[in-house]
Amino acid sequence: MEKEEVIVVKNLYKSFLDKVILNGIDLKLHRGENLGIMGKSGIGKSVLAKCIVRLIEPDSGEINVLGKDVLACNDTELDDIRKKVGYLFQGGALYDSMSVRENLLFPIRRTQFVDKKHDSQELVERSLASVGLLDVIDKMPSELSGGMRKRVALARTLILRPEIILYDEPTTGLDAVTSGEISELIIKIREEYNTASIIITHDVKCAKIATDRISIMEDGVFMVEGTYNELVHSDRKEIRDYFI
Repeated sequence: MEKEEVIVVKNLYKSFLDKVILNGIDLKLHRGENLGIMGKSGIGKSVLAKCIVRLIEPDSGEINVLGKDVLACNDTELDDIRKKVGYLFQGGALYDSMSVRENLLFPIRRTQFVDKKHDSQELVERSLASVGLLDVIDKMPSELSGGMRKRVALARTLILRPEIILYDEPTTGLDAVTSGEISELIIKIREEYNTASIIITHDVKCAKIATDRISIMEDGVFMVEGTYNELVHSDRKEIRDYFI
């Protein structure tokens, strides 16, 4: 039996001035699945992710997240959806003026999130432990390496116990070893938190390790999808070229 669909996007369009970015794109994400999205730079992968949680308003189409029509939601309903959809931004987006502890407490305070089993400090410690960084809890972001900042940003994403995580280039700017560690961590997070994820990446190693299925975007639509092994052995050179 096919798993529940937690995100369904149908016929989504988005243009900026006269430049078409999303040209009637369709997407489905199933519960517990890690879906990779690949494509050339500037082609609209991040725009699609931001449309899913309405950080960008699409021009037309349908977006359903966890059974809710996102484009019909009022502000309160949209906030409820965003609590269930974690977004790991490309740069990590930590607050430089706050310690790691304060960075993780921020979304709890902003959303007034309550966990009946754990207080806020316990949630911070559990999230940092999940990414192997409990020992940096009182450091400042400037004291951390790039890989550590990525892990802290992921811990902050986990703090609200999301059902879905959108990863935007989670390994960009990292060395090969750290990139592999982050990719393995994405798998660990799915096992520990039972998340479904969309992983936008140019990193072939990340795509191989962390995804169950990959969709390749071109000209505002997905031109092909399949597993890593299916695509890397495609009879079409333009598909194989993404994995060189």
